[in-house]
Amino acid sequence: MKKTYLALILISCLIVNACNTKKQSSKASDVSTIENLYFGQNPPGIIPELFAPGVISIYGRYEHGISFSPDLKELYFGANYEDQEPSIFFSKLKDKKWTNPKKVNFTKGKKVGEMHPFVNPNGTIIHFAAHDSFTLPHHKESVKTWYVKRLGNSWSDAKQLDSPINDDFVFYSNEAKNGDLFYTNMSKRKMYYAPKKNDRYPEVHEVGAGGFHGFISPSQDYIVVNARNKEDDQRKSDIYVYFRKKDGGWSKPINLGSEVNSNFAETCPSITPDGNYLFFGRYNEEGGLSNFYWVSTEVIHKVKPVDL
Repeated sequence: MKKTYLALILISCLIVNACNTKKQSSKASDVSTIENLYFGQNPPGIIPELFAPGVISIYGRYEHGISFSPDLKELYFGANYEDQEPSIFFSKLKDKKWTNPKKVNFTKGKKVGEMHPFVNPNGTIIHFAAHDSFTLPHHKESVKTWYVKRLGNSWSDAKQLDSPINDDFVFYSNEAKNGDLFYTNMSKRKMYYAPKKNDRYPEVHEVGAGGFHGFISPSQDYIVVNARNKEDDQRKSDIYVYFRKKDGGWSKPINLGSEVNSNFAETCPSITPDGNYLFFGRYNEEGGLSNFYWVSTEVIHKVKPVDL
């Protein structure tokens, strides 16, 4: 009986040890995955840093509009060289390594250019802008909002969104957590949103915030935009934030200041799904080309008025 009892204790110890080893292994794996997020880049503080130079931000190329999946393991962004139409590129964290970015071509040639991808909050849809060649007359009228739906490890055929949204020249669509779609109407030079009703967008409304490339925060408590700095003629485009007021309206635009904005143009702001980082394009390359920069969203929270 005593031997049996000792054997049971020994077996129990082995099981506990195995479980602890498994937990430690799992924890180590989780840490490794976390360290590999954002292309393994060291997270920035309140000073913007170039994002993934030589891999995502490539010298001699325009980069514009970037979006991560909710689990931060997929990345979509727009880019093009001067003599090319814009395209969407994709990379995925696989086996603790990011795959080489590849062109997606969602419309399979139906449209010449694709840009401004946005993965919705539950990772099931990618909204993007697609258009005919910019060299054609009236090219602006061809820029519309399109989408694809996730099908396992791939995406459905691309479709143009059937909504009044596309009655105008529109781009930079991004979806709030409640499904509402925010976008820039370039025909009217204003920001709009379309409430989601039964998986459709039957009506559109003005946001009540100025600027372009407006992006709603994951918590929907602020919107970041780029706009011309009216107080400084030398600044072509700065990043601003509008905070949601208690009555549901929006505050006055607040410039994110010299910590974010420079003497170069800053455009296409976006917030990561975890709410931790602000991404934007900065046109600081020779010839006026742009690169992706990122910075902690602390630069946004620190300028929020105390009464909001």
